[in-house]
Amino acid sequence: MTTAAAPPRVPEAIHRRRWAILGTLLLALLVVVLDNSILNVAMKTIATPAPVGLGATQSDLEWSINSYTLVFAGLLFTSGLLGDRFGRKRALLAGMAVFGVASLLSALAASPGELIGYRALMGVGGALAMPATLAIIMNVFERSEQPKAIGIWAGAVGLAIAIGPITGGLLIEHFWWGSVFLVNVPIVVVAVIAMVILVPESKDPNPGRMDPVGVLLSIIGLVALIYGIIKGGELADFTVVEAWAPTLVGVVALAAFVWFERRTPFPALDVTWFRDKVFSASVVVVGVIFFALMGVSFFGVFYIQSVRGYSALQAGLLMLPMAAAQLLFAPRARLVVDRLGVAATAAGGMLLVALGFVGYVVLTATSPIWVLVVLGLVMGAGMAHVMPPVTVAIMASLPREKAGAGSAVNNTFRQVGGSLGVAVLGAVLSTVYRDGMADTLTQLPEGLRDKAGESLEATLAIADRLPGGQALITPAKDSFIHAMHVVASLSVGVSLIGAAAAWFLLPRRPAAPAGPGGQVPEQRGQEREAAAADA
Repeated sequence: MTTAAAPPRVPEAIHRRRWAILGTLLLALLVVVLDNSILNVAMKTIATPAPVGLGATQSDLEWSINSYTLVFAGLLFTSGLLGDRFGRKRALLAGMAVFGVASLLSALAASPGELIGYRALMGVGGALAMPATLAIIMNVFERSEQPKAIGIWAGAVGLAIAIGPITGGLLIEHFWWGSVFLVNVPIVVVAVIAMVILVPESKDPNPGRMDPVGVLLSIIGLVALIYGIIKGGELADFTVVEAWAPTLVGVVALAAFVWFERRTPFPALDVTWFRDKVFSASVVVVGVIFFALMGVSFFGVFYIQSVRGYSALQAGLLMLPMAAAQLLFAPRARLVVDRLGVAATAAGGMLLVALGFVGYVVLTATSPIWVLVVLGLVMGAGMAHVMPPVTVAIMASLPREKAGAGSAVNNTFRQVGGSLGVAVLGAVLSTVYRDGMADTLTQLPEGLRDKAGESLEATLAIADRLPGGQALITPAKDSFIHAMHVVASLSVGVSLIGAAAAWFLLPRRPAAPAGPGGQVPEQRGQEREAAAADA
């Protein structure tokens, strides 16, 4: 029996400009990811005392990253729901406007506290914009082209990572530190104009009633959980009340959220989605890979600049291979999935990431610099074969009317995993470094020991100011490299867990995106069985 081809579900006028729409959406993704990759390169300068920098402490530097992450992750799920209900284009435009204004304010910050606050406001803008980009892609592309579009979407992260450090390095060498935020403003202006002209509005035609209780519980749970994780990492001790109390509040609030969502007739999140093994496994793999990678992105900058002595621009260039590999391979990952299936592709990608971390375990202060280039290529290629297939698997598991919520869940797990990576791996790095420097720091005046033991950067700053302080430099670098080896070893183990989860839990075949009307996998399976019976 011959079956008729499914009619297109995307209007012809939108279909004709779908690639231009994708390019416009990538500007939003570019500016959000660009900001964080630029900031990584600028951290050393921001830590420098005024007038060159802000004199930010190690804690300030962590919170300049984590304030954004905290707000971003806490509002992601709610923002996805708002986009589905009130319009994804509206959410996208509002997010870009807030992000642009907050970027301008960050550039003009006069203290670390102001910078942290404005970075939190940038998180509000990013949370509004990010879920909308993927949700709009699912609604302007036919299902046959969705894997390719999502691959390009994922590859754009690599492009932003490539442009960010290099741009940041150029700006830091020629302008003041605030220029790394100011550069966002013209990109936002161009993006907003293009979005107004090109991007169509879309929303859930049947959103049901609002669920204010569920939304409030999700915000409290995510914010409290991530705050506790970050605080534990900052203090390098998760047993203190400042860390475990908010973490406990977050866990209880999220448990109450799940309990309430299972009983309310109009849930903000259909928790039965997590009964789908593919959906659950995919979001776990996303969280795992960002747990590992956020840790290495944090210590990598200090290894390149503080241990090896490279400039901010050179550090940016050394990050280029990882980004270039993502940009090259992510749009083509669908071809590997077509041949090998989702499970083998994602598991293989995680193994490449693990192999890259093995390389960091053996790095020394005198390793040839080409080793870093090779490690970047390997890890970038690995990530490029994980993110596109698991993102397609997540979005394919859900009705397309719920694309905003699905995108928000995907990004929420990514942010929670990244926050855990920075906090846990950062705490391990700080603890191992401090322990390794304990004997050496006894040579310093008692009032300087705690400050010098905070980080490699703090030790080097004090060494520059004290007579005979040069004797601290070699032990500090050796201690940092040892701490980096410990963190990289942990990341190897985490990556292997991710590979196992991908291999055993993800589907062997490619995941087809949601069909007309946003049919869920069970519905598609029933239709295939009916078609086979008719044949």
